[in-house]
Amino acid sequence: MVQAIDLPRNESGIATVTGVLKQQFGDRFQTSAAVREQHGHTTTWIQNQMPDGVVFARSTQEVSDIVKVCAAHKVPVIAFGTGTSLEGHVNAPAGGISIDLTQMNKILTVHSEDLDCVIQPGVTREDLNTHLRDQGLFFPIDPGANASLGGMAATRASGTNAVRYGTMKDNVLALEAVMADGRIIRTAQRAKKSSAGYDLTRLLIGSEGTLGIITEITLKLQGIPEAISSARCSFPSVDAACQTVMQVIQFGIPVARIELLDALQVKACNAYSGLDLPETPLLLLEFHGSDAGVVEQAETFGAIADEFGGTGYTATTSTEERNALWKARHNAYWASLGLRPGAKGISTDVCVPISRLAEIVSAAQERLAELGFMAPIVGHVGDGNFHSLLLVDEDSAEEMEKAQSYVSWLAEMAISMDGTCTGEHGIGQGKMPYLVKELGEATEVMVAIKRALDPDNILNPGKVVTV
Repeated sequence: MVQAIDLPRNESGIATVTGVLKQQFGDRFQTSAAVREQHGHTTTWIQNQMPDGVVFARSTQEVSDIVKVCAAHKVPVIAFGTGTSLEGHVNAPAGGISIDLTQMNKILTVHSEDLDCVIQPGVTREDLNTHLRDQGLFFPIDPGANASLGGMAATRASGTNAVRYGTMKDNVLALEAVMADGRIIRTAQRAKKSSAGYDLTRLLIGSEGTLGIITEITLKLQGIPEAISSARCSFPSVDAACQTVMQVIQFGIPVARIELLDALQVKACNAYSGLDLPETPLLLLEFHGSDAGVVEQAETFGAIADEFGGTGYTATTSTEERNALWKARHNAYWASLGLRPGAKGISTDVCVPISRLAEIVSAAQERLAELGFMAPIVGHVGDGNFHSLLLVDEDSAEEMEKAQSYVSWLAEMAISMDGTCTGEHGIGQGKMPYLVKELGEATEVMVAIKRALDPDNILNPGKVVTV
Protein backbone atom coordinates (compact mmCIF):
# COMPACT_ATOMS: atom_id res chain seq x y z
CA MET A 1 0.00 0.00 0.00
CA VAL A 2 1.01 3.60 -0.63
CA GLN A 3 1.02 5.67 2.54
CA ALA A 4 -1.75 8.27 2.41
CA ILE A 5 -1.37 11.76 3.84
CA ASP A 6 -3.17 12.29 7.14
CA LEU A 7 -4.93 15.57 7.98
CA PRO A 8 -5.58 16.98 11.47
CA ARG A 9 -8.58 15.46 13.23
CA ASN A 10 -11.28 17.38 15.07
CA GLU A 11 -11.73 14.87 17.87
CA SER A 12 -14.27 16.79 19.94
CA GLY A 13 -16.35 17.67 16.88
CA ILE A 14 -16.31 14.07 15.64
CA ALA A 15 -17.41 12.79 19.06
CA THR A 16 -20.31 15.25 19.16
CA VAL A 17 -21.45 14.54 15.60
CA THR A 18 -21.33 10.75 15.99
CA GLY A 19 -23.49 11.04 19.09
CA VAL A 20 -26.05 13.24 17.32
CA LEU A 21 -26.22 11.04 14.23
CA LYS A 22 -26.54 7.84 16.26
CA GLN A 23 -29.52 9.32 18.07
CA GLN A 24 -31.07 10.65 14.87
CA PHE A 25 -30.55 7.67 12.55
CA GLY A 26 -30.37 4.67 14.87
CA ASP A 27 -29.34 1.51 13.00
CA ARG A 28 -28.72 3.52 9.83
CA PHE A 29 -25.66 5.01 11.51
CA GLN A 30 -22.87 2.45 11.73
CA THR A 31 -19.51 2.59 13.50
CA SER A 32 -18.37 -1.02 13.22
CA ALA A 33 -14.83 -1.49 11.93
CA ALA A 34 -16.00 -3.65 9.01
CA VAL A 35 -18.46 -1.06 7.70
CA ARG A 36 -16.03 1.80 8.23
CA GLU A 37 -13.24 -0.08 6.46
CA GLN A 38 -15.50 -0.80 3.49
CA HIS A 39 -16.27 2.92 3.17
CA GLY A 40 -12.64 4.00 3.47
CA HIS A 41 -11.19 1.66 0.89
CA THR A 42 -11.87 0.92 -2.75
CA THR A 43 -9.99 -0.73 -5.59
CA THR A 44 -6.88 1.33 -4.97
CA TRP A 45 -3.33 0.82 -3.76
CA ILE A 46 -3.58 3.80 -1.42
CA GLN A 47 -3.74 3.15 2.31
CA ASN A 48 -7.23 2.73 3.77
CA GLN A 49 -8.31 5.74 5.84
CA MET A 50 -11.60 4.88 7.55
CA PRO A 51 -14.31 7.39 8.48
CA ASP A 52 -15.48 7.48 12.07
CA GLY A 53 -19.04 6.58 11.13
CA VAL A 54 -21.23 5.74 8.14
CA VAL A 55 -24.78 7.01 7.77
CA PHE A 56 -27.14 5.53 5.18
CA ALA A 57 -29.20 8.43 3.84
CA ARG A 58 -32.57 8.02 2.11
CA SER A 59 -33.42 11.54 0.93
CA THR A 60 -31.96 14.88 -0.04
CA GLN A 61 -33.32 16.37 3.16
CA GLU A 62 -31.50 13.75 5.23
CA VAL A 63 -28.24 14.52 3.43
CA SER A 64 -28.82 18.20 4.14
CA ASP A 65 -29.49 17.50 7.82
CA ILE A 66 -26.30 15.41 8.11
CA VAL A 67 -24.18 18.06 6.44
CA LYS A 68 -25.64 20.80 8.65
CA VAL A 69 -24.69 18.86 11.79
CA CYS A 70 -21.18 18.25 10.46
CA ALA A 71 -20.80 21.87 9.34
CA ALA A 72 -21.80 23.16 12.75
CA HIS A 73 -18.94 21.17 14.33
CA LYS A 74 -16.49 21.39 11.37
CA VAL A 75 -16.42 17.64 10.82
CA PRO A 76 -15.51 16.17 7.39
CA VAL A 77 -18.20 14.61 5.18
CA ILE A 78 -17.39 12.11 2.43
CA ALA A 79 -20.02 10.95 -0.07
CA PHE A 80 -19.98 7.24 -0.96
CA GLY A 81 -21.58 5.54 -3.98
CA THR A 82 -20.57 1.97 -4.81
CA GLY A 83 -16.85 2.18 -4.01
CA THR A 84 -15.49 1.55 -7.51
CA SER A 85 -13.19 4.60 -7.66
CA LEU A 86 -9.47 4.05 -8.13
CA GLU A 87 -7.58 7.01 -6.66
CA GLY A 88 -8.58 7.04 -2.98
CA HIS A 89 -11.60 9.27 -3.53
CA VAL A 90 -13.55 7.98 -0.50
CA ASN A 91 -10.71 7.87 2.00
CA ALA A 92 -11.16 9.92 5.18
CA PRO A 93 -7.73 11.46 5.88
CA ALA A 94 -9.15 13.60 8.70
CA GLY A 95 -11.76 11.08 9.82
CA GLY A 96 -15.36 12.22 9.82
CA ILE A 97 -18.63 10.91 8.44
CA SER A 98 -19.24 8.89 5.29
CA ILE A 99 -22.68 9.41 3.74
CA ASP A 100 -23.65 6.21 1.94
CA LEU A 101 -26.08 7.06 -0.88
CA THR A 102 -26.90 3.51 -2.02
CA GLN A 103 -30.40 3.65 -0.48
CA MET A 104 -31.17 6.75 -2.56
CA ASN A 105 -31.75 4.54 -5.57
CA LYS A 106 -35.07 5.63 -7.07
CA ILE A 107 -35.68 6.42 -10.73
CA LEU A 108 -37.95 9.39 -10.13
CA THR A 109 -39.27 10.20 -13.62
CA VAL A 110 -38.60 9.24 -17.22
CA HIS A 111 -39.59 11.77 -19.88
CA SER A 112 -39.38 9.51 -22.92
CA GLU A 113 -40.67 12.18 -25.27
CA ASP A 114 -37.86 14.52 -24.16
CA LEU A 115 -35.19 11.80 -23.96
CA ASP A 116 -34.30 12.50 -20.34
CA CYS A 117 -34.85 11.13 -16.85
CA VAL A 118 -34.48 12.22 -13.23
CA ILE A 119 -32.83 9.83 -10.78
CA GLN A 120 -31.36 9.65 -7.31
CA PRO A 121 -27.56 9.23 -7.05
CA GLY A 122 -27.59 5.63 -5.82
CA VAL A 123 -29.11 4.30 -9.06
CA THR A 124 -26.52 2.24 -10.94
CA ARG A 125 -26.09 2.42 -14.70
CA GLU A 126 -27.17 -1.22 -15.13
CA ASP A 127 -30.34 -0.71 -13.09
CA LEU A 128 -31.20 2.40 -15.09
CA ASN A 129 -30.75 0.64 -18.43
CA THR A 130 -32.81 -2.32 -17.27
CA HIS A 131 -35.61 0.10 -16.34
CA LEU A 132 -35.37 1.96 -19.67
CA ARG A 133 -35.12 -1.04 -21.97
CA ASP A 134 -38.89 -1.53 -22.44
CA GLN A 135 -39.22 2.11 -23.49
CA GLY A 136 -36.66 1.79 -26.27
CA LEU A 137 -34.17 4.03 -24.45
CA PHE A 138 -30.75 3.65 -22.87
CA PHE A 139 -28.10 5.63 -21.02
CA PRO A 140 -24.81 5.24 -22.91
CA ILE A 141 -22.03 5.97 -20.43
CA ASP A 142 -20.35 2.67 -19.53
CA PRO A 143 -17.24 2.84 -17.32
CA GLY A 144 -17.12 -0.95 -17.03
CA ALA A 145 -17.95 -1.27 -13.35
CA ASN A 146 -21.60 -1.10 -12.33
CA ALA A 147 -21.00 2.26 -10.70
CA SER A 148 -23.61 4.53 -9.17
CA LEU A 149 -24.63 7.41 -11.39
CA GLY A 150 -24.00 9.89 -8.58
CA GLY A 151 -20.42 8.68 -8.33
CA MET A 152 -20.09 8.73 -12.11
CA ALA A 153 -21.18 12.37 -12.17
CA ALA A 154 -18.90 13.28 -9.28
CA THR A 155 -15.86 11.78 -11.04
CA ARG A 156 -16.82 12.84 -14.59
CA ALA A 157 -16.78 9.19 -15.65
CA SER A 158 -16.71 8.01 -19.24
CA GLY A 159 -15.84 4.57 -20.62
CA THR A 160 -16.29 2.44 -23.69
CA ASN A 161 -19.02 4.50 -25.40
CA ALA A 162 -17.41 7.91 -24.88
CA VAL A 163 -16.05 8.12 -28.41
CA ARG A 164 -19.61 8.55 -29.73
CA TYR A 165 -21.71 9.65 -26.77
CA GLY A 166 -19.24 11.70 -24.74
CA THR A 167 -18.62 11.56 -21.01
CA MET A 168 -20.81 12.34 -18.00
CA LYS A 169 -20.30 16.08 -18.51
CA ASP A 170 -22.01 15.76 -21.90
CA ASN A 171 -24.94 13.72 -20.59
CA VAL A 172 -26.06 15.55 -17.44
CA LEU A 173 -28.66 18.30 -17.87
CA ALA A 174 -29.05 19.32 -14.23
CA LEU A 175 -28.10 18.43 -10.69
CA GLU A 176 -29.55 18.82 -7.24
CA ALA A 177 -26.80 19.08 -4.62
CA VAL A 178 -26.26 19.74 -0.95
CA MET A 179 -23.61 22.37 -0.36
CA ALA A 180 -21.11 22.62 2.50
CA ASP A 181 -23.51 24.55 4.76
CA GLY A 182 -26.39 22.16 4.11
CA ARG A 183 -28.19 24.32 1.55
CA ILE A 184 -29.96 22.42 -1.23
CA ILE A 185 -29.47 23.87 -4.70
CA ARG A 186 -30.58 22.97 -8.22
CA THR A 187 -28.11 23.87 -10.97
CA ALA A 188 -30.42 23.95 -14.02
CA GLN A 189 -33.77 22.93 -15.50
CA ARG A 190 -34.49 20.16 -18.03
CA ALA A 191 -33.97 22.30 -21.13
CA LYS A 192 -31.34 20.90 -23.48
CA LYS A 193 -29.42 24.18 -23.43
CA SER A 194 -29.29 27.37 -21.38
CA SER A 195 -27.41 30.66 -21.23
CA ALA A 196 -28.67 31.43 -17.73
CA GLY A 197 -25.80 32.28 -15.41
CA TYR A 198 -22.75 30.27 -14.40
CA ASP A 199 -22.66 26.62 -15.44
CA LEU A 200 -22.87 25.16 -11.95
CA THR A 201 -23.77 21.75 -13.36
CA ARG A 202 -20.36 21.39 -15.00
CA LEU A 203 -18.67 22.86 -11.92
CA LEU A 204 -20.00 20.06 -9.74
CA ILE A 205 -19.45 17.31 -12.32
CA GLY A 206 -15.95 16.03 -11.71
CA SER A 207 -15.54 17.87 -8.41
CA GLU A 208 -15.34 14.49 -6.63
CA GLY A 209 -17.57 15.53 -3.73
CA THR A 210 -15.30 18.44 -2.74
CA LEU A 211 -17.77 21.22 -3.66
CA GLY A 212 -21.16 19.61 -3.02
CA ILE A 213 -22.91 16.26 -2.57
CA ILE A 214 -25.03 15.28 -5.57
CA THR A 215 -28.50 14.09 -4.52
CA GLU A 216 -30.45 14.14 -7.80
CA ILE A 217 -29.43 13.98 -11.46
CA THR A 218 -31.25 14.82 -14.68
CA LEU A 219 -29.72 12.74 -17.48
CA LYS A 220 -29.91 12.78 -21.25
CA LEU A 221 -31.05 9.50 -22.78
CA GLN A 222 -30.62 7.91 -26.19
CA GLY A 223 -32.88 5.78 -28.33
CA ILE A 224 -31.77 2.17 -28.62
CA PRO A 225 -30.27 1.93 -32.13
CA GLU A 226 -32.15 0.10 -34.85
CA ALA A 227 -29.07 -2.05 -35.42
CA ILE A 228 -25.88 -2.78 -33.47
CA SER A 229 -22.86 -4.52 -34.93
CA SER A 230 -19.69 -5.56 -33.10
CA ALA A 231 -16.37 -6.30 -34.74
CA ARG A 232 -12.90 -7.48 -33.84
CA CYS A 233 -9.61 -7.28 -35.67
CA SER A 234 -6.08 -8.38 -34.74
CA PHE A 235 -2.95 -6.40 -35.59
CA PRO A 236 0.79 -7.11 -35.84
CA SER A 237 1.63 -4.36 -33.34
CA VAL A 238 0.12 -1.83 -30.98
CA ASP A 239 1.37 0.90 -33.30
CA ALA A 240 -0.58 -0.57 -36.24
CA ALA A 241 -3.74 -0.81 -34.13
CA CYS A 242 -3.37 2.80 -32.94
CA GLN A 243 -2.70 4.08 -36.43
CA THR A 244 -5.92 2.36 -37.52
CA VAL A 245 -7.83 4.08 -34.73
CA MET A 246 -6.46 7.46 -35.77
CA GLN A 247 -7.56 6.92 -39.37
CA VAL A 248 -11.02 5.78 -38.28
CA ILE A 249 -11.54 8.93 -36.20
CA GLN A 250 -10.17 11.21 -38.91
CA PHE A 251 -12.45 9.60 -41.51
CA GLY A 252 -15.41 10.45 -39.30
CA ILE A 253 -16.73 6.90 -38.97
CA PRO A 254 -19.29 7.18 -36.14
CA VAL A 255 -18.06 4.23 -34.08
CA ALA A 256 -19.81 3.82 -30.75
CA ARG A 257 -16.94 1.93 -29.11
CA ILE A 258 -13.37 1.22 -30.13
CA GLU A 259 -11.26 -0.61 -27.56
CA LEU A 260 -7.62 -1.69 -27.65
CA LEU A 261 -6.29 -4.79 -25.90
CA ASP A 262 -2.58 -5.45 -26.10
CA ALA A 263 -1.24 -8.99 -26.62
CA LEU A 264 -0.86 -9.65 -22.90
CA GLN A 265 -4.42 -8.55 -22.21
CA VAL A 266 -5.73 -10.78 -25.02
CA LYS A 267 -3.84 -13.71 -23.50
CA ALA A 268 -5.45 -13.01 -20.13
CA CYS A 269 -8.95 -12.72 -21.62
CA ASN A 270 -8.50 -15.97 -23.55
CA ALA A 271 -7.66 -17.83 -20.37
CA TYR A 272 -10.32 -16.19 -18.20
CA SER A 273 -13.23 -16.07 -20.65
CA GLY A 274 -12.52 -19.21 -22.66
CA LEU A 275 -11.81 -17.40 -25.93
CA ASP A 276 -9.39 -18.37 -28.68
CA LEU A 277 -8.41 -14.95 -30.04
CA PRO A 278 -4.98 -14.54 -31.67
CA GLU A 279 -2.65 -13.31 -28.92
CA THR A 280 -1.65 -10.14 -30.71
CA PRO A 281 -2.95 -6.56 -30.24
CA LEU A 282 -6.70 -6.47 -30.77
CA LEU A 283 -9.33 -3.83 -31.51
CA LEU A 284 -12.92 -4.39 -30.42
CA LEU A 285 -15.53 -2.13 -32.01
CA GLU A 286 -19.23 -1.47 -31.96
CA PHE A 287 -21.31 0.36 -34.56
CA HIS A 288 -24.77 1.86 -33.92
CA GLY A 289 -27.29 2.96 -36.53
CA SER A 290 -29.60 1.61 -39.20
CA ASP A 291 -29.22 -1.86 -40.69
CA ALA A 292 -27.55 -0.42 -43.77
CA GLY A 293 -25.53 2.09 -41.76
CA VAL A 294 -23.80 -0.38 -39.48
CA VAL A 295 -22.90 -2.58 -42.45
CA GLU A 296 -21.36 0.40 -44.23
CA GLN A 297 -19.43 1.45 -41.10
CA ALA A 298 -18.10 -2.06 -40.58
CA GLU A 299 -17.00 -2.35 -44.22
CA THR A 300 -15.22 1.01 -44.12
CA PHE A 301 -13.40 0.06 -40.94
CA GLY A 302 -12.36 -3.26 -42.48
CA ALA A 303 -10.81 -1.46 -45.44
CA ILE A 304 -8.82 0.87 -43.15
CA ALA A 305 -7.68 -1.99 -40.91
CA ASP A 306 -6.45 -3.91 -43.94
CA GLU A 307 -4.10 -1.03 -44.80
CA PHE A 308 -2.37 -1.43 -41.42
CA GLY A 309 -2.05 -5.21 -41.49
CA GLY A 310 -5.27 -6.07 -39.68
CA THR A 311 -6.18 -9.74 -39.81
CA GLY A 312 -9.04 -11.97 -38.73
CA TYR A 313 -11.55 -9.13 -39.12
CA THR A 314 -15.07 -10.28 -38.28
CA ALA A 315 -18.27 -8.34 -37.65
CA THR A 316 -21.50 -9.64 -36.18
CA THR A 317 -24.97 -8.43 -35.28
CA SER A 318 -25.64 -11.52 -33.14
CA THR A 319 -26.56 -10.41 -29.62
CA GLU A 320 -24.97 -13.50 -28.09
CA GLU A 321 -21.66 -13.03 -29.90
CA ARG A 322 -21.59 -9.31 -29.15
CA ASN A 323 -22.29 -9.86 -25.47
CA ALA A 324 -19.55 -12.51 -25.22
CA LEU A 325 -16.94 -10.12 -26.61
CA TRP A 326 -17.93 -7.19 -24.41
CA LYS A 327 -18.28 -9.35 -21.33
CA ALA A 328 -14.68 -10.47 -21.88
CA ARG A 329 -13.63 -6.82 -22.20
CA HIS A 330 -15.46 -5.84 -19.02
CA ASN A 331 -13.82 -8.74 -17.18
CA ALA A 332 -10.35 -7.64 -18.28
CA TYR A 333 -9.35 -6.57 -14.75
CA TRP A 334 -10.18 -9.97 -13.23
CA ALA A 335 -8.67 -11.76 -16.21
CA SER A 336 -5.41 -9.83 -15.72
CA LEU A 337 -5.09 -10.87 -12.09
CA GLY A 338 -4.93 -14.46 -13.29
CA LEU A 339 -1.65 -13.74 -15.06
CA ARG A 340 0.08 -13.45 -11.68
CA PRO A 341 -1.97 -15.11 -8.94
CA GLY A 342 -1.69 -13.33 -5.61
CA ALA A 343 -0.55 -10.06 -7.16
CA LYS A 344 -2.20 -6.69 -6.55
CA GLY A 345 -3.53 -4.92 -9.64
CA ILE A 346 -2.58 -1.24 -9.78
CA SER A 347 -4.55 0.55 -12.48
CA THR A 348 -3.56 3.93 -13.84
CA ASP A 349 -4.87 5.87 -16.82
CA VAL A 350 -3.89 8.81 -19.01
CA CYS A 351 -5.36 10.42 -22.11
CA VAL A 352 -3.60 12.15 -25.01
CA PRO A 353 -4.58 13.71 -28.33
CA ILE A 354 -5.38 10.89 -30.73
CA SER A 355 -2.36 11.76 -32.91
CA ARG A 356 0.00 10.91 -30.02
CA LEU A 357 -1.72 7.69 -28.96
CA ALA A 358 0.50 5.21 -30.82
CA GLU A 359 3.62 6.94 -29.52
CA ILE A 360 2.66 6.92 -25.85
CA VAL A 361 1.25 3.37 -25.81
CA SER A 362 4.44 2.04 -27.44
CA ALA A 363 6.56 4.04 -25.01
CA ALA A 364 4.52 2.70 -22.08
CA GLN A 365 5.09 -0.88 -23.19
CA GLU A 366 8.83 -0.27 -23.48
CA ARG A 367 8.96 1.34 -20.04
CA LEU A 368 7.05 -1.53 -18.45
CA ALA A 369 9.45 -4.03 -20.03
CA GLU A 370 12.45 -2.07 -18.72
CA LEU A 371 10.99 -2.16 -15.20
CA GLY A 372 10.22 -5.87 -15.47
CA PHE A 373 6.47 -5.54 -14.96
CA MET A 374 3.74 -7.82 -16.19
CA ALA A 375 1.17 -5.14 -17.03
CA PRO A 376 -1.61 -5.54 -19.59
CA ILE A 377 -2.78 -2.43 -21.43
CA VAL A 378 -6.37 -1.72 -22.43
CA GLY A 379 -7.81 1.51 -23.71
CA HIS A 380 -10.85 3.46 -24.80
CA VAL A 381 -8.60 4.47 -27.64
CA GLY A 382 -11.23 6.23 -29.73
CA ASP A 383 -10.68 9.26 -27.51
CA GLY A 384 -6.99 8.69 -26.72
CA ASN A 385 -7.51 7.12 -23.27
CA PHE A 386 -5.75 3.95 -22.06
CA HIS A 387 -5.03 2.06 -18.86
CA SER A 388 -2.05 0.09 -17.58
CA LEU A 389 -2.69 -2.57 -14.94
CA LEU A 390 0.54 -3.26 -13.07
CA LEU A 391 0.60 -6.66 -11.34
CA VAL A 392 2.77 -6.19 -8.27
CA ASP A 393 3.76 -7.89 -5.04
CA GLU A 394 2.61 -5.43 -2.38
CA ASP A 395 5.11 -6.86 0.08
CA SER A 396 8.02 -5.98 -2.20
CA ALA A 397 9.25 -2.47 -1.46
CA GLU A 398 11.27 -2.54 -4.67
CA GLU A 399 8.26 -3.40 -6.83
CA MET A 400 6.08 -0.79 -5.17
CA GLU A 401 8.73 1.86 -5.68
CA LYS A 402 9.05 0.90 -9.35
CA ALA A 403 5.27 0.99 -9.73
CA GLN A 404 5.10 4.50 -8.30
CA SER A 405 7.89 5.60 -10.61
CA TYR A 406 5.99 4.22 -13.61
CA VAL A 407 2.74 5.96 -12.64
CA SER A 408 4.64 9.26 -12.30
CA TRP A 409 6.51 8.75 -15.57
CA LEU A 410 3.32 7.95 -17.47
CA ALA A 411 1.41 10.94 -16.08
CA GLU A 412 4.23 13.32 -16.91
CA MET A 413 4.66 11.79 -20.37
CA ALA A 414 0.97 12.34 -21.12
CA ILE A 415 1.10 15.93 -19.88
CA SER A 416 4.14 16.61 -22.07
CA MET A 417 2.06 15.49 -25.07
CA ASP A 418 -0.71 18.02 -24.31
CA GLY A 419 -2.65 15.23 -22.62
CA THR A 420 -3.92 14.66 -19.11
CA CYS A 421 -2.74 12.66 -16.11
CA THR A 422 -6.16 11.01 -15.93
CA GLY A 423 -8.74 10.52 -18.65
CA GLU A 424 -11.43 9.09 -16.39
CA HIS A 425 -10.15 7.81 -13.03
CA GLY A 426 -10.12 11.29 -11.53
CA ILE A 427 -7.65 12.99 -9.19
CA GLY A 428 -8.69 11.83 -5.71
CA GLN A 429 -5.56 11.50 -3.61
CA GLY A 430 -3.45 9.51 -6.04
CA LYS A 431 -3.17 11.98 -8.92
CA MET A 432 -2.88 15.20 -6.88
CA PRO A 433 0.89 15.56 -7.48
CA TYR A 434 0.33 15.87 -11.25
CA LEU A 435 -2.55 18.33 -11.34
CA VAL A 436 -0.33 21.38 -10.86
CA LYS A 437 2.05 20.11 -13.54
CA GLU A 438 -0.88 19.77 -15.91
CA LEU A 439 -2.82 22.96 -15.21
CA GLY A 440 -0.36 25.28 -13.47
CA GLU A 441 -1.93 28.37 -11.92
CA ALA A 442 -5.40 27.18 -12.86
CA THR A 443 -5.21 25.02 -9.75
CA GLU A 444 -5.11 28.23 -7.69
CA VAL A 445 -8.46 29.14 -9.20
CA MET A 446 -9.73 25.73 -8.12
CA VAL A 447 -8.47 26.39 -4.60
CA ALA A 448 -10.27 29.75 -4.58
CA ILE A 449 -13.53 28.09 -5.65
CA LYS A 450 -13.12 25.41 -3.00
CA ARG A 451 -12.52 28.01 -0.28
CA ALA A 452 -15.50 30.08 -1.39
CA LEU A 453 -17.94 27.16 -1.44
CA ASP A 454 -16.47 25.17 1.45
CA PRO A 455 -14.61 27.60 3.74
CA ASP A 456 -14.16 25.05 6.53
CA ASN A 457 -12.94 22.35 4.10
CA ILE A 458 -15.38 19.70 5.32
CA LEU A 459 -16.42 18.25 1.96
CA ASN A 460 -14.10 15.35 1.08
CA PRO A 461 -10.97 17.11 2.33
CA GLY A 462 -7.54 16.11 1.05
CA LYS A 463 -8.73 15.40 -2.49
CA VAL A 464 -8.14 17.14 -5.85
CA VAL A 465 -6.47 20.30 -4.46
CA THR A 466 -4.61 21.18 -1.28
CA VAL A 467 -6.45 23.83 0.73
